[in-house]
Amino acid sequence: MPLRYWLLIFLLGAVWGCSFLFNAVLIREISPFWVSAGRVTIGAAICWVYFLAMRKTLPNDWRIYAQLLVLGILNYAIPFTLFPFAEQTVASSIVGVINGLTPMSTVIVSQLWPGGEKATWNKVVGVFIGLGGAIILASPSLGAGASGQVLGLLAALGATLCYALTLNYARRFKDIDSAAVATVSLTAAALFSVPIALMVSGIPVITRIETWGALFGIAAFSTSFSFLLVYWLLPKVGATNLSLNTFITPISAILLGVLVLHERFEMAHVLGICVIFTGLIFMDGRLVRRRKPAAA
Repeated sequence: MPLRYWLLIFLLGAVWGCSFLFNAVLIREISPFWVSAGRVTIGAAICWVYFLAMRKTLPNDWRIYAQLLVLGILNYAIPFTLFPFAEQTVASSIVGVINGLTPMSTVIVSQLWPGGEKATWNKVVGVFIGLGGAIILASPSLGAGASGQVLGLLAALGATLCYALTLNYARRFKDIDSAAVATVSLTAAALFSVPIALMVSGIPVITRIETWGALFGIAAFSTSFSFLLVYWLLPKVGATNLSLNTFITPISAILLGVLVLHERFEMAHVLGICVIFTGLIFMDGRLVRRRKPAAA
C-alpha cells in the first residue's frame, strides 16, 4: 500500500482523537445535547457543500431516507451525545481509550446480527482481553462516591455499542453513493438532535472564542472531513487496513488530554490501556498470524 495511504490512515485516527479534546472544551459552556446537535448540524452543512460541488445525486427510493434516519440517530446523534456526557465525569483521554473498544463491541453484535460476520478465535480472545482491560480501566471509579464516573464510563461504552450496531446496519447502503449516505444521515441526525437539544437544554449561549473554535473543529475535521475521507479511502485500502486507525485514536486522545488538558493517570489506567491495546492486537490478527509460523 502506498505511503500516502498509510499517512492518511494515521491522520484519520489522529483527527478522531481530537474530538475528545473538543468535547472537553465544549462541555465547559454547552450541554452534551448541544455538542451533538451543533456537531451534526455544521457537519451536515459542510457535507452538503461537498455534495453539491461534486454534483452528486440523491437516492430515488424514498424508503432509503427512513433507513438513513435510523443510521443518523445511531451513528451520530446518540454517540455524539454520550461521549461529551461521559467527559463530564471521566477524563477525555480515558473516554478516548474506551472508544477503542468499538471493534470488540462490533464482534459481539455481529454474532447476533442476521448475516453478521462470525468471529475467529483471535477476535474472541481479543474481546475477552479488551473487556478485562475495560474493567481495569474502570477500577479506580468503582469506589465509594464515584457513581458519576461509573455512569460516565457506561455512557462511553454505550456509544461504542451504537457504533457496533451501525457497522452492521450500514451494510444495506453498500449500493448507494457514500457521499449521499454521509450527507443525508448527518442531516437526519441534525433534524433529530436540534429539537431535543432545545427541549432539554434550551437555547445555548456561547461566549468563549475557544468554544466556537472547538465546535467548528469537531464539526469540520472530526465529522465532515473524517467521514468523507473514510468513504474515499475504504475502496482503496480495504476495511482491514482502514481499521488500523483504531490504534491511533486512543493515542491521540491520551496525548492531547495530558499535554493540553493536563489530565493525570493512575497506574490502573496505564495498565488498563496496555491490556486494551493487547486485545486490539489480537483483534487485528496480523501480528498473531505472523508469529505462528515462526513458533512452529
